Amino acid sequence: MCYMVHISTDSSTDLTDRNTELVRFEKVTNPESDPCLSVLEFPNKWEVGSKTGCGCTFRHLYVESVELGFSKPEDWYQEEKDELDATRQLYQALNDLLESGCQVDLVDRWEEAAPDDITTIKVSLDEVSEEAFRMFEGHKFKLKKTKIQPHR
Repeated sequence: MCYMVHISTDSSTDLTDRNTELVRFEKVTNPESDPCLSVLEFPNKWEVGSKTGCGCTFRHLYVESVELGFSKPEDWYQEEKDELDATRQLYQALNDLLESGCQVDLVDRWEEAAPDDITTIKVSLDEVSEEAFRMFEGHKFKLKKTKIQPHR
């Protein structure tokens, strides 16, 4: 099984322009094919893949460890450089959308998860740094940022 990461936004920006070796944005063309996409709020939905094609090569907290919250990488828990770099690139894309005045949410889940398995929390990128950002298994982030520029 694999992690699946999806975002939705009201931005019409073509996120494939941000694709790199570590992060791949693919526009969802048939949202009805995946029941979990119904928890995303905004019209433009994107699957976010890592270098493995799925969402596995990002920083994730297991659902049993979510109480640990956001945290910079620790010396005692080795994380792969590609996971750290991919997660930073994803954060930058999310932050850029929010700073431009767009709305964004994100879902991190296992491939076989059902919509009822997903818990929604509010996450402010004003309070979570790029280095500390990681996704929480089985969670939807309603993302926000107060420092924004006019909507494009």
